Amino acid sequence: MKQKNRPITGNLKDRDGKYTAIINAYDENGKRQQKYHALGIPVKGNKRKAEAALQEILRQYESEEIKIEKAKAESPLFADFLKEWLELTAPTIERTTYQSYKSMIDARLDSFFRERKLHLDEVEARHIRELHQSIFADGCNANSVIHYHAVVRKALQYAVKNELISTNVADKVDRPKKNKYLASFYSKAELTTLFESTKDDPMAIVIQLAAFYGLRRSEVLGLRWSSIDFVQNTLSVNHKVTEGKVDGKITLFTEDKLKTKSSFRTLPLIPCVRELLFAAKERQAEYKALFKGSYCKDYEDYICVDQMGKLFRPNYITDHFKLLLSQNRLRKIRFHDLRHSCASLLLAQGIAMKQIQDWLGHSTFNTTADIYSHLDFSSKQDSANAISAALNPLQEEPEEQQGMTMQM
Repeated sequence: MKQKNRPITGNLKDRDGKYTAIINAYDENGKRQQKYHALGIPVKGNKRKAEAALQEILRQYESEEIKIEKAKAESPLFADFLKEWLELTAPTIERTTYQSYKSMIDARLDSFFRERKLHLDEVEARHIRELHQSIFADGCNANSVIHYHAVVRKALQYAVKNELISTNVADKVDRPKKNKYLASFYSKAELTTLFESTKDDPMAIVIQLAAFYGLRRSEVLGLRWSSIDFVQNTLSVNHKVTEGKVDGKITLFTEDKLKTKSSFRTLPLIPCVRELLFAAKERQAEYKALFKGSYCKDYEDYICVDQMGKLFRPNYITDHFKLLLSQNRLRKIRFHDLRHSCASLLLAQGIAMKQIQDWLGHSTFNTTADIYSHLDFSSKQDSANAISAALNPLQEEPEEQQGMTMQM
């Protein structure tokens, strides 16, 4: 049975004619931990003096223990601090980032640190290593560990900045090497089959816009009629639709705020997409006339709405796309892989990586290159042709070059 908060005791011992104070302290489980203090006081005739020294040492231990207990009382549980930090940080981060952090705290971090009853100032590097191990043990990959590590580190860094703790112990823990993600994508033939198989589905326009323009899910749902210029034949990406929970209820968020500045872009209106949009506009007018007062008028400027005029929810897009692929026995990819499919087709047509960066709205060239360099076969073919020409033994060298070689 655990005996917590046992009082500190002490006694004196004769060691080689001099007093040694033995202090009996106890940990939180009631286990005794003895500490020895050589007093240097001769045993003969100095018992009272030694006892006074012992009492002074005991007072010092008790004072230190009070300080520790007070610090623990003032330092919150790290599980509680994580949630408090997230709410304090919320105004400074993207809503989608907030939702991501909250999901990770709720899914794993809260239970991990709460079970260990760790206070903010008690979190050590070994605890974060244990967190890493537990994530791997559940079958997750290195990228998941990196994401969870980042949340813990950011929370601890906030505590350091506000002088709640002195150091960020997360910086003492090595993160695993990030797994390079190889994007899946559909070929031209597979996209054609997808378009044909889903042409009668209300979500058909969402799928085709995402594939033609490589739009993110939030961007395609954020497309509005006011962003389409049928005179100048342009399509502007300048709005997004996301969702999250507010007071436990799923809520749609519409805003003129994209992932980066580069995400704002105006693209040429592709002829077949122009026809697709005209058809969609006619259908919306028909549904509006058919359902009359029941038709939702809140999203009249939005292109990607259902028959009742309601905006498609982002998570519905993901789930329904998966269902459509299954129903039509098509190869499984994610909805976001339509963006990758667009990029792969552009590369296959010899479009330069820089142009693809602009089309997709990546903030840097490196982002585009990191994701799609393995698909850039045309540049590799140029290299193959160049090395073949340089080393082909059957190819005769120009006379001038032969002369230069002989002179060397």
